[in-house]
Amino acid sequence: MTRWKDNFANGMPRLAVGVHDMAMVWVAWVGLHQLRFATVPAAPTWPLISPEIGLALLAQGAVFWRVGLYRGIWRFASVPDLLNIFKASVFGLLAIAAALFLYNRLDQVPRSVLVLYPLTLTALLGMPRLLYRSWKDFHSARNAKAGFRVLILGAGSAGEALVRDLRRAGTYVPVGFLDDAAKLRGSVLHGLPVLGQIDDVERVAPETAANLLVIAMPSLDAPAMRRIVAACERTGLPFRTVPRLDDLLEGRSLPGDLKEVAIEDLLGRQPVTPDWKTIRAWLGGRGVLITGAGGSIGAELCRQCARHGAARIVLVEIDELALTTIESELVRNFPQIQCIPVLGDCGDQAVIRRALDLGAPDAVFHAAAYKQVPLLQRQLREAMRNNVLATETVARASQQAGIGTFVLISTDKAVDPVNVLGATKRLAEMVCQALADPHATRSVTVRFGNVLDSAGSVVPLFREQIRHGGPVTVTDPEVTRFFMTIPEACQLILQAAALGAQQVVYTLDMGEPVSIRMLAEQMIRLAGKVPERDVAIVYTGLRSGEKLHENLFHADERYRPTAHPKILQAEARAIAAEQVLAASERLRDAVLRYDLDELGRLLRETVPEFAPADELQPPATATVVAFPARQSRKIR
Repeated sequence: MTRWKDNFANGMPRLAVGVHDMAMVWVAWVGLHQLRFATVPAAPTWPLISPEIGLALLAQGAVFWRVGLYRGIWRFASVPDLLNIFKASVFGLLAIAAALFLYNRLDQVPRSVLVLYPLTLTALLGMPRLLYRSWKDFHSARNAKAGFRVLILGAGSAGEALVRDLRRAGTYVPVGFLDDAAKLRGSVLHGLPVLGQIDDVERVAPETAANLLVIAMPSLDAPAMRRIVAACERTGLPFRTVPRLDDLLEGRSLPGDLKEVAIEDLLGRQPVTPDWKTIRAWLGGRGVLITGAGGSIGAELCRQCARHGAARIVLVEIDELALTTIESELVRNFPQIQCIPVLGDCGDQAVIRRALDLGAPDAVFHAAAYKQVPLLQRQLREAMRNNVLATETVARASQQAGIGTFVLISTDKAVDPVNVLGATKRLAEMVCQALADPHATRSVTVRFGNVLDSAGSVVPLFREQIRHGGPVTVTDPEVTRFFMTIPEACQLILQAAALGAQQVVYTLDMGEPVSIRMLAEQMIRLAGKVPERDVAIVYTGLRSGEKLHENLFHADERYRPTAHPKILQAEARAIAAEQVLAASERLRDAVLRYDLDELGRLLRETVPEFAPADELQPPATATVVAFPARQSRKIR
């Protein structure tokens, strides 16, 4: 009884559908014969039941079952279902003809019946399904009269699909479309009129008594999205958007979801599509180890690896809560993946050796790092220990374990560094280059800029400031940064790792830099407020170690394209490998002694392009650590 109710809730019960369809086969076969013989004088009356009719029913029923006609649900019948019915009718005709030929050589079966049978049966089976769906859609819409009235911006395929989803949900009432396409003006889709252009939303929304605006144009570029968002904001109504195709494919959204317009939709960057075939071919069935697995980049790398074919993931993380969180998520969402959590500092040789022994990975992604620029200006020892020495520890252990690929995740701040973060990440790159052995582990370095919504980044900071009513603090009205979403950055890391080159540095093409002032203004608007009226923007001046503008490319590194249009391969600058590794040993000694003066001197000597924007600041009450005298580079 329960199963019958469940089936009925999702459409018609299969038994009833089967009985209906067999009845329609009988009507089509007998009716066509009756009509044909009615035009022949003195023709015999065609019987209502006979062995021939029984054979026709059996043959057609077997074909229905074989083509999966009863896996569909009447509630959601559509054009593909009609095509499936037509196919079943054609194959059914062939089966009936074969059966009757063996039975009586198709005696007294007119050719006109054979020609008209598939079309007649398709109409008899398809019409009730479409009528049932229309009735259910009408019923849902009538029950939703007390729900939200929705004005849809965009009358394309996404808008058409949205209308069906809203009507099925029963809590929303679509009232019309707006679209800029001239050919759609005055037309009607699913019984809803196209009421004007997008810019007419301020006039049309009150006329239709809309409670909600939905932007159903998932392929819009950022400038067009900013224009439409501005038009929606003028109405004072809440607005949502449908998810992008890549969000659906990656499982970040579900079909029919309505989501708030995200800041990444407005930043002027087109999402980069990776070559998934290459990535899956490289990653499929492999084991990977990810350091910093609980961080923003590390956790997304875990998800991407699990989603695209990794068989085993070793999670190395020093934060127990972060480790527990990502492990639980992977076990829940990817039960087929073997997850091996290792709690500890990846700079501890025993920890990283243990992780490598447990997981026997084919590739190591080193994502663990400190990255907060102003804080690291005052924490030179920890920056050196975690960003440089831990990188050397992981890289050496990977080589000793015979790992196939070691990937260092670096930053654009390593190009012409002016702060501790950039200098330590540049030194980490140099250490990996010095350790590189063309006959051993393949070493890959990937550089990219800021990541939207990563822990400690500007987006969550602005969001929190806006939530508290402001002010939003921007360092300088001219400051710009390169931005990328977390999933996009991780996809390109995997893409770079899969390219197959030996001992290389890859730089991700991140498009045009984004004005932080514009970012702040857009986030305030997305929160339904007006910049400088509802939320103030305060300029605080550049913080210690910050640049006005970051660079993605170094003048001495020649760049050439790769198989992926958004990944460039740099020709690494020449280094004195022995000197770099010797400096690393002295750095370890200075870290053990907490000798900040020696650490500062060694960093300045080993990274000659490091031009500090200002002096390092002491942690707590320690002595000030100054670099050897050299004129600081001006920030332009």
